[in-house]
Amino acid sequence: MATGSIGRRGAGAAVLALVLGGAAPGAWPEDKALLGRWHTEREGGIVDVQRCGALLCGRVVDGTRLRANPGQRDVRNPDRSLRGRKVLGAIVLNGFAGGPTEWRGGSLYDPETGNAASSGTLTLVDPDTLKVRGCIALFLCKTQTWRRAR
Repeated sequence: MATGSIGRRGAGAAVLALVLGGAAPGAWPEDKALLGRWHTEREGGIVDVQRCGALLCGRVVDGTRLRANPGQRDVRNPDRSLRGRKVLGAIVLNGFAGGPTEWRGGSLYDPETGNAASSGTLTLVDPDTLKVRGCIALFLCKTQTWRRAR
């Protein structure tokens, strides 16, 4: 996948592109604080963060444009073979390990723009606030603030 910054439109979510890092089996109790649904900054997006094997990932579960067109496809994906997949349910955060307040080593992808960030950090500021940071290089980063969905 091509790299880029976290996008501004669409489902409003950063999506998983690469799996990096690993987590110790005993890390699960600390991860529970991050699990669940999060409102993204734009387009009414909601990402559901869950365990994916030994790591954390997040899938697109809602968005303003998705409510209007639930069959929306990932047409801007730089990988032509993935352009026919649905955005609804697509993994947007992938491969994050750590806790209890910071998870690293994962990647992000935005299906609205087709941009990917190969390095990311998820920081739990408080139980209802998550900072999502994606970087394409050491100093080329973008951060979004997500709010817990109730």
